[in-house]
Amino acid sequence: MNDVTPTTHQPTGTDQPTDAAPARKPAAPQNPKLKLLLEMGPLVLFFITNWKFGIFPATAVLMAGVVVALIASWILTKHLPIMPLVTAVAVVFFGGLTFIFQDDLFIKLKPTIVNTIFGTALLGALAFGKPLLPVLLDSVLQLTEDGWRKLTFRWGLFFYVLAIVNEVVWRTQTTDFWVSFKAFGIMPLTIVFALSQVPLILRYELKAPAEVDRDHW
Repeated sequence: MNDVTPTTHQPTGTDQPTDAAPARKPAAPQNPKLKLLLEMGPLVLFFITNWKFGIFPATAVLMAGVVVALIASWILTKHLPIMPLVTAVAVVFFGGLTFIFQDDLFIKLKPTIVNTIFGTALLGALAFGKPLLPVLLDSVLQLTEDGWRKLTFRWGLFFYVLAIVNEVVWRTQTTDFWVSFKAFGIMPLTIVFALSQVPLILRYELKAPAEVDRDHW
């Protein structure tokens, strides 16, 4: 994903979208494989450590892992994505409480609270006409205002669903099952949901001037 250089072409007539979202500087370039590795790496280590040594050593490994992943992201891309940054802060905070009180309840509550915060931030800002999704997801998509509103609303609800699912899993299943779900369940669910939004994205995507001109040729 590369930064988009402003163009001097000015669409006219039907070429100009009627509800185009304000221009926004795209996020820093990111390698999808690197991004996935930095996000999944700490979770895989969390799972392995829990399997071998239990939840408390696993929590310590997760805390160290998310910090290392953030440092690696900054070194390699000179960019700190919003969601991993917030998640890392939450992991360190709730992980610290887990050790202070010697209670794994806190690390289990972390996904519920963080996803609820994300969902509330998206839907709350949307209610005031400020779709935060491009910032939260470091998105380089160019959508119409209506497209951003609909996509933001769906992601906001999805974060609430993740929070509810986490509550159900940790309250009804063993700690080992919850760790497995956190490591290998949430990411696939998120990927499936993101792929399900492709039709909406294609419908409301703003075309580049050259594409618009070609469509009207």
